[in-house]
Amino acid sequence: MRHTPLADGDEQGGDTGSSIYERLRDEIISGRVKANERLKVSELASRMGTSTNPIREALQQLRGEGFVLMTQNRGARVRPIDEDFVRDICEIEVLIEPALTRWFVGIATTGDIDDLERVQAEIEALNYADEEKHSDLDLQFHRLMYDRHYNRHAVDLWIRHRQILGAIGRGFPTSLSRQTSVIEEHRQLIACVKAQDAEGASRVIAQHVEGSGRSIIERLRLRKRRG
Repeated sequence: MRHTPLADGDEQGGDTGSSIYERLRDEIISGRVKANERLKVSELASRMGTSTNPIREALQQLRGEGFVLMTQNRGARVRPIDEDFVRDICEIEVLIEPALTRWFVGIATTGDIDDLERVQAEIEALNYADEEKHSDLDLQFHRLMYDRHYNRHAVDLWIRHRQILGAIGRGFPTSLSRQTSVIEEHRQLIACVKAQDAEGASRVIAQHVEGSGRSIIERLRLRKRRG
């Protein structure tokens, strides 16, 4: 059924700016909206059954995350989701995550270590039999280290990047070599936390991020070959 455009500020169907953003982001990542395609506010509002304000807000958020490019007199267009895009995100994460991890090592309690080991045991028992559940457990593992950090901007950015990279890699299984590396890197992280070795933990998490980036790039290449 065709939606009727609404006046700015009106609402329809309960869509929030956040859900519009997520829908647009997923369409870009999945390729349903093509690279370099123009994003016209009025057309998007009509298609998504909302007013133009949530569309503009979503486009600004997507611009801030690099999904959308805006140029004067030409409006918004989709940035290609390619190897350079993944590289840029991972380079930022190699700066953020070691800092978050170093801080966690300094405040980690016995209870924190027990929690990390509990989630790690679940990850290893699952052994990638369910990629979606593995992703949830992996997120729990890292949030145990990051969620109490005082720099909420850094933590929120990490979460957004995590969601973006997860969405890009969705639909393609993790390679066996990467599965093995993830398990081993988690074990090394726990060992460093136990030893209160902040610098060692920082190096391991940097390696972890770089490995994840390479894995996602491999998935992008596979997707491209399959057309």
